Amino acid sequence: MPITVTAPRGVLTPAGEREILPRLTDALVEASGLAGNKTFLSFVGGTVHVLPPEDVYAGGTNRPVVMVELKLPNIGLPTAEARAAFVHAATAVVDELTGPGHERENTWVNILNAPDGGWGVGGEALTGERLVERISGGA
Repeated sequence: MPITVTAPRGVLTPAGEREILPRLTDALVEASGLAGNKTFLSFVGGTVHVLPPEDVYAGGTNRPVVMVELKLPNIGLPTAEARAAFVHAATAVVDELTGPGHERENTWVNILNAPDGGWGVGGEALTGERLVERISGGA
């Protein structure tokens, strides 16, 4: 379940650039209700893209937006409440890891869902049923 963070250089603190993915991973695991599940945790990864400030736009103008994009199967955050919990937690993480002057409306969180069987690891296209089986400890 990839998490992609895109931020203009200088908006995240140096520590924030290193800590944002582990913190967002924790936020996802918590929002999913699967804290402590090592299999679910092993399916979460991501990248941080730090771009020149002049390469980040919103509303057609240059703006210091930090974008958090999460891609996962529908069962990862199956309810509106779980998705809202992740959006809130991810925004709070960005708030804590950005420098002075970062405005909250410049943090965007986007959750994309893969169709059943449209997400996989190690060459296995995982349906929701198969993913639940793996997370629950099935072979």
